[in-house]
Amino acid sequence: MSATLYIIAAPSGAGKTSLVKALLERDNHIMVSVSHTTRAPREGEVDGKDYNFTTVDKFNQMVEEGLFLEYAQVFDNFYGTSREWVEQRLAAGTDVILEIDWQGARQVREAFSGAVGIFILPPSRQALEERLRGRGQDSDEVIARRMRDAISEISHYHEFDYLIINDDFETALDELASVALARRQRMAVQKTLHAALIKDLLA
Repeated sequence: MSATLYIIAAPSGAGKTSLVKALLERDNHIMVSVSHTTRAPREGEVDGKDYNFTTVDKFNQMVEEGLFLEYAQVFDNFYGTSREWVEQRLAAGTDVILEIDWQGARQVREAFSGAVGIFILPPSRQALEERLRGRGQDSDEVIARRMRDAISEISHYHEFDYLIINDDFETALDELASVALARRQRMAVQKTLHAALIKDLLA
């Protein structure tokens, strides 16, 4: 398979979402999987674009039918990645990004041995806490819990293939983009892409 399935994980506050969004604006050969979720839409969110919103009953039915590549419960809501959607995009030659946590990453690796894991870290614990506080919407108690969750997530960094430190945003973006570019230069991909040229050169 020439296209690549990327798993991108990070602790909350590391800047993963912003980096992925910037990567999509730069690279038109890659897209993000739209997850299914049982949570209610937030203001401005569009069904099918931000998330595929569904009921708990429908979600559980999809789980029973094995339709998810990975799924998890986050607080009171469920989130899952459609196996069929991902397989269709990859078969069409489009790289796909899954923004999931380390637990979801383990599930995906069991189903897709060729998946490439990228972990994003903040430059320091202080910077991480400042970013979490910078949102200005959480109490000290919530911040403390989010920091504990972040440290727990960070402890699984070694399970991934690439590590990017998001200190300077543009540098981190360049590093993220370079991973995608390097993957596309693999012999198996280029050999297929330029089969006619290679045949002509060797004639």
